[in-house]
Amino acid sequence: MIINNCKMRSTWSAPTAWLLLLLVTLGGCGGGGGGSSTPSSNSTPVEEVASCDVASQKRFIDDVIDDWYLWYGELADVNAADYDDPNSYLQALTAPLAVDGRDPGFSYLTTAAADQASLSSGAYIGFGFRYGFDANNAFRFSDVLEGSPAGDADLRRGDKVLAIAIGDEFETIAELGARDATTLEVFGDNEVGVERRFKVEREDDVFEVALLKRELSTPPFAGQPLLLSRAGMDPIGYLHFRSFITDAEPLLVEMARTFRDANVTDLIIDLRYNGGGLLSVAEQLLNIFAGELGEGDDSYRISHNDKRTSENVSVKFEVPDVALSPRRMAFIVTEGTASASELVINAVSPYVDTVLVGSDTFGKAVGQYAFDQTGCENRLRLVAFETLNGEGQGGYYTGLVDTGRFTLCPAADDITREFHDPEEASLRTAVNWLNSGSCAVTSSAQKGASARQLSSDWSLRHQSQLIQGRSPWLQ
Repeated sequence: MIINNCKMRSTWSAPTAWLLLLLVTLGGCGGGGGGSSTPSSNSTPVEEVASCDVASQKRFIDDVIDDWYLWYGELADVNAADYDDPNSYLQALTAPLAVDGRDPGFSYLTTAAADQASLSSGAYIGFGFRYGFDANNAFRFSDVLEGSPAGDADLRRGDKVLAIAIGDEFETIAELGARDATTLEVFGDNEVGVERRFKVEREDDVFEVALLKRELSTPPFAGQPLLLSRAGMDPIGYLHFRSFITDAEPLLVEMARTFRDANVTDLIIDLRYNGGGLLSVAEQLLNIFAGELGEGDDSYRISHNDKRTSENVSVKFEVPDVALSPRRMAFIVTEGTASASELVINAVSPYVDTVLVGSDTFGKAVGQYAFDQTGCENRLRLVAFETLNGEGQGGYYTGLVDTGRFTLCPAADDITREFHDPEEASLRTAVNWLNSGSCAVTSSAQKGASARQLSSDWSLRHQSQLIQGRSPWLQ
């Protein structure tokens, strides 16, 4: 334990037995979940903290970071007294690791309650849609959550939003962009009961919808697992997987049963917006995909700093009750694909003929432990380990494609079409690769409208917010 300049020591519990592999889930401010190992603590019990104020939170960070942080030797030499906010202090300490993408905000301070809520069910308060801008700069819903206000209003992926009423009057998307309206202004606070009205166009129909924010639980799947038929061959199994949360566990078993019973050997796993989640769910998915193929081999490894080598773990494949043995897998990915999603792709690739479809992934090859400040609600999520596949390969800090170990079939995220539309650019490219072994697609698939963002406050300058909390592209 580090003693600070005031000769006072803050206490912390042993790291919660939850491993976090998360970029951003569909809600919350990070999250916790079931892991496969419990790191031990070599700290000596000390007196309880007298308070949970800012000073004690900074001492709490100091007590943990030098012992557990993956790159503790590369921390910046900064003075805690120069920072009024403990998260700002933490980001200053880890700033050198943000430069090359190793830790651009993956370490952060939150509360135990907020941490737990998001990964148990993906809970958040909102309207229940994700959005983007197509090639013509039109605002479109890119995903609509089932059972949400947007879903109950029968809004769909691909619907174009013409205008939004913040108060009594509608403003067009162009007008909102021209005056640099912020996402907070446009969509309101994350509070139950916040209302916005949307003027929506679908084909030749224009209609208005009023949505009220409420607390939501994120459905892990977008729709149901599908069997895509093809002439003279067994069907392709397709799954759009949103997030590695506990609610997914029974659904993944049903998915495996559906695909097994249909003799599926070619799979398309759509992870284009899946920012990660629980390592335990990733492990379940790996066992379903490759448990029979790699039985007894290392599925993935967890590697700590040189002070914590005793915590290193090698997790072996196990054969679940319902398993698949795919020959080929196409993963639909974007820069929103991260963390546990990347771990699954990296770990399955030595056993299955694999291709990436879309664009390169985000690049989060590390995970966090949860450290709780004794007597306080504060929880420190700290990068403490790197994930490797069973062959010791990792280091995908700028994306899986950049490692040179994966083939990418470029394709647009065509937000003008439903995920399962056979003409949707990414899906069509994936099907073509499974059928022909080639990335080549027809011109209509190559020219699909891609999801992108405007270059104002609606742009990706919210990067740290994306990493630490709920993305502004999800409302």
